[in-house]
Amino acid sequence: AGGDALVSGPAEPLSLIAVGLLAGVLSATLGVGGGVVFVPALVALLGFEQQVAQGTSLAVILPTVIVGTTVHARARRVVWAVAVTAGAGGVIGGLAGAEVALGLPEAVLQRLFAVFLLIMAVRMFDKTRAPRPA
Repeated sequence: AGGDALVSGPAEPLSLIAVGLLAGVLSATLGVGGGVVFVPALVALLGFEQQVAQGTSLAVILPTVIVGTTVHARARRVVWAVAVTAGAGGVIGGLAGAEVALGLPEAVLQRLFAVFLLIMAVRMFDKTRAPRPA
Protein backbone atom coordinates (compact mmCIF):
# COMPACT_ATOMS: atom_id res chain seq x y z
CA ALA A 1 0.00 0.00 0.00
CA GLY A 2 1.09 3.62 -0.56
CA GLY A 3 3.87 4.62 1.79
CA ASP A 4 3.97 1.34 3.70
CA ALA A 5 7.42 0.50 2.35
CA LEU A 6 8.76 3.70 3.91
CA VAL A 7 7.74 2.70 7.44
CA SER A 8 10.50 0.94 9.34
CA GLY A 9 8.93 0.75 12.80
CA PRO A 10 5.86 -0.94 14.22
CA ALA A 11 2.47 0.50 13.37
CA GLU A 12 0.09 -1.66 15.38
CA PRO A 13 -3.54 -0.54 15.42
CA LEU A 14 -3.50 0.10 19.19
CA SER A 15 -0.44 2.37 18.87
CA LEU A 16 -2.10 4.27 16.05
CA ILE A 17 -5.37 4.59 18.00
CA ALA A 18 -3.44 5.90 21.04
CA VAL A 19 -1.63 8.49 18.91
CA GLY A 20 -4.94 9.45 17.28
CA LEU A 21 -6.65 9.79 20.65
CA LEU A 22 -3.85 11.98 21.99
CA ALA A 23 -3.87 14.14 18.87
CA GLY A 24 -7.65 14.45 18.96
CA VAL A 25 -7.66 15.60 22.59
CA LEU A 26 -4.77 18.03 22.05
CA SER A 27 -6.20 19.32 18.78
CA ALA A 28 -9.60 20.09 20.25
CA THR A 29 -8.21 21.40 23.55
CA LEU A 30 -5.14 23.37 22.44
CA GLY A 31 -5.61 23.76 18.69
CA VAL A 32 -2.65 21.51 17.84
CA GLY A 33 -2.55 18.11 16.25
CA GLY A 34 -1.02 17.23 12.91
CA GLY A 35 2.40 18.81 13.01
CA VAL A 36 2.80 19.04 16.74
CA VAL A 37 1.52 15.60 17.76
CA PHE A 38 1.19 13.26 14.79
CA VAL A 39 4.45 13.97 12.98
CA PRO A 40 6.73 13.53 16.03
CA ALA A 41 4.76 10.47 17.16
CA LEU A 42 4.91 8.83 13.75
CA VAL A 43 8.64 9.56 13.35
CA ALA A 44 9.94 9.05 16.90
CA LEU A 45 7.57 6.39 18.18
CA LEU A 46 6.47 4.47 15.11
CA GLY A 47 9.53 4.74 12.83
CA PHE A 48 8.01 6.65 9.90
CA GLU A 49 10.20 8.71 7.60
CA GLN A 50 9.63 12.47 8.01
CA GLN A 51 7.99 13.03 4.61
CA VAL A 52 5.70 10.02 5.01
CA ALA A 53 4.80 11.16 8.53
CA GLN A 54 3.93 14.63 7.25
CA GLY A 55 1.72 13.33 4.44
CA THR A 56 0.04 10.80 6.71
CA SER A 57 -0.46 13.44 9.39
CA LEU A 58 -2.23 15.76 6.98
CA ALA A 59 -4.62 12.98 5.96
CA VAL A 60 -5.21 11.81 9.54
CA ILE A 61 -5.88 15.26 10.98
CA LEU A 62 -8.69 16.01 8.52
CA PRO A 63 -11.45 14.14 10.41
CA THR A 64 -10.16 15.57 13.71
CA VAL A 65 -10.32 19.08 12.30
CA ILE A 66 -13.86 18.58 11.02
CA VAL A 67 -15.12 17.36 14.40
CA GLY A 68 -13.24 19.99 16.42
CA THR A 69 -14.38 22.80 14.12
CA THR A 70 -17.99 21.64 14.34
CA VAL A 71 -17.92 21.72 18.14
CA HIS A 72 -16.22 25.13 18.26
CA ALA A 73 -18.62 26.51 15.62
CA ARG A 74 -21.64 25.35 17.66
CA ALA A 75 -20.18 27.32 20.59
CA ARG A 76 -19.77 30.32 18.26
CA ARG A 77 -16.00 30.30 18.63
CA VAL A 78 -15.06 30.45 14.94
CA VAL A 79 -14.52 33.69 13.01
CA TRP A 80 -15.57 32.41 9.60
CA ALA A 81 -14.26 35.37 7.57
CA VAL A 82 -10.80 34.81 9.03
CA ALA A 83 -11.05 31.03 8.62
CA VAL A 84 -12.07 31.23 4.96
CA THR A 85 -9.53 33.91 4.04
CA ALA A 86 -6.62 32.26 5.87
CA GLY A 87 -7.78 28.88 4.57
CA ALA A 88 -7.48 30.12 0.98
CA GLY A 89 -3.90 31.16 1.69
CA GLY A 90 -3.35 27.81 3.38
CA VAL A 91 -4.39 25.94 0.25
CA ILE A 92 -1.84 27.81 -1.84
CA GLY A 93 0.82 27.50 0.86
CA GLY A 94 0.05 23.81 1.25
CA LEU A 95 0.65 23.17 -2.43
CA ALA A 96 3.96 25.04 -2.39
CA GLY A 97 5.08 23.63 0.97
CA ALA A 98 4.37 20.04 0.01
CA GLU A 99 6.50 20.40 -3.12
CA VAL A 100 9.35 21.94 -1.10
CA ALA A 101 9.13 19.24 1.58
CA LEU A 102 9.22 16.42 -0.96
CA GLY A 103 12.38 17.89 -2.47
CA LEU A 104 14.32 18.24 0.79
CA PRO A 105 16.57 15.54 2.27
CA GLU A 106 15.07 13.76 5.27
CA ALA A 107 17.64 15.09 7.78
CA VAL A 108 17.21 18.71 6.64
CA LEU A 109 13.44 18.44 6.87
CA GLN A 110 13.60 16.97 10.39
CA ARG A 111 15.94 19.74 11.56
CA LEU A 112 13.78 22.47 10.05
CA PHE A 113 10.73 20.93 11.70
CA ALA A 114 12.46 20.77 15.10
CA VAL A 115 13.73 24.36 14.85
CA PHE A 116 10.26 25.60 13.90
CA LEU A 117 8.66 23.83 16.86
CA LEU A 118 11.32 25.19 19.21
CA ILE A 119 10.85 28.78 17.98
CA MET A 120 7.07 28.53 18.31
CA ALA A 121 7.35 27.01 21.79
CA VAL A 122 9.62 29.83 22.98
CA ARG A 123 7.29 32.47 21.52
CA MET A 124 4.22 30.88 23.11
CA PHE A 125 5.99 30.56 26.46
CA ASP A 126 7.04 34.21 26.27
CA LYS A 127 3.41 35.26 25.73
CA THR A 128 2.39 33.56 29.00
CA ARG A 129 4.78 35.58 31.14
CA ALA A 130 3.40 38.41 33.25
CA PRO A 131 3.71 41.85 31.66
CA ARG A 132 6.85 43.73 32.62
CA PRO A 133 6.30 46.92 34.59
CA ALA A 134 6.86 50.09 32.56
